[in-house]
Amino acid sequence: MINYKNKNIVIIGLGITGISCVKFFLKKGVIPKVIDTRKYLYKSIPSYIPCHLGSINKLWLFSAELIVISPGLKLKYSLLLKLISLNIKIVSDIELFINEVNKPIIAITGSNGKSTVTTLVGKIIQANGLLVGIGGNIGIPVLSLLDKYYHIYVIELSSFQLEFTYSLNAIIAVITNISEDHMDRYPLKLIEYSSIKYKIYYNAKYCIINNKYYNELLKYNNNYHITFGKLGNYKIDSYNNTNWIVVNNNLLLSCDKLKVKGIHNYYNILIALAIADILNISRNISINTLCSFRGLEHRFQIIHERNDVKWINDSKSTNVGSTKAALKSIIIKNKLHLILGGDSKLANFSPLLPWLNHSNILVYCFGKDKYKIASLCNTVILANTLNQLMHIIVSNVKRHDIVLLSPACASTDQFKSFIERGVLFTNLAKTLY
Repeated sequence: MINYKNKNIVIIGLGITGISCVKFFLKKGVIPKVIDTRKYLYKSIPSYIPCHLGSINKLWLFSAELIVISPGLKLKYSLLLKLISLNIKIVSDIELFINEVNKPIIAITGSNGKSTVTTLVGKIIQANGLLVGIGGNIGIPVLSLLDKYYHIYVIELSSFQLEFTYSLNAIIAVITNISEDHMDRYPLKLIEYSSIKYKIYYNAKYCIINNKYYNELLKYNNNYHITFGKLGNYKIDSYNNTNWIVVNNNLLLSCDKLKVKGIHNYYNILIALAIADILNISRNISINTLCSFRGLEHRFQIIHERNDVKWINDSKSTNVGSTKAALKSIIIKNKLHLILGGDSKLANFSPLLPWLNHSNILVYCFGKDKYKIASLCNTVILANTLNQLMHIIVSNVKRHDIVLLSPACASTDQFKSFIERGVLFTNLAKTLY
């Protein structure tokens, strides 16, 4: 544990993570300064805490001994570099957390699927009778886990959190996949984003890696590793026209027995199973848990069916890679009504071209970057809001159609979160159709 007494500490960002950082330091007997670029906060903090709202207080930052930055906060890159050059330490809430705990940590990151894998692994460990703390980017601040006793932690990490995490020594580390995301944050684009993701493997005891990134892994960690994907120790293979979970070339489980569908979900299953095997959890426990898992809310979730029309909420698809995975999982019998839009984060949408101009797919775009996406489409329907689009779609759908909200964009241009966006889609689908 680190002694923070008498240190000049500044917390930037007062969402749920920032608030958890404030509580952490108060329990340590330290009063931090806090900064948030919003003028008003949804949650109050004690009045005796110095608080600067509406802008970045550079004077506080340059006089700080320790800065704790919340994930997702867009601080100017040049300012970060200047602070670092002055040897001012900048850390994530994850760094604070790992310096407080002495139990094993399973660390999970990736452009897509990390929340699903984190949830699955947590369920398997719980089914094995252990107390497991699940938190991080999944929505539960890790510092809040310090209030209870756990045997093991399963932590989901974003690239933002990994940027300012230095002491991670995970017992198991995994990257689910890497595709373009948050390109508005990283000057060197995918190269920089990928290198930050690979930090999760530093000092990890066991590394689980997608087979296509195998050579990259060796640059970061030569410890024991397991591969998964189309090839590897854990893979998906076809037998008698059925997909199977295959472990070390042995057929283990038919994918027909799983409640989640799609190759991206099968890869998530492979990862969770590999982690469970490393932990020596009974295969019966693992398989029973995997077969009962129905997926996460807002992640390729059928939320409404009427007149043979399926409405699928995939609001959690906030990048192109995730939307591509969703589209590859759909069998189109008649027409697919695809809803895209929001804040693209400077993403490249060209990987979606085969679907954007497919004869059986109707594309609908809304939000901040609707024109950017629309420029790639031969035919497209535009609206400012999701609400407007849903009214148009309702008048267009016919029997055996599918309506898919898989925006390939962040929701922050019009919503508080992808959850709020998904809830609106669900409510409108059930109300209008």
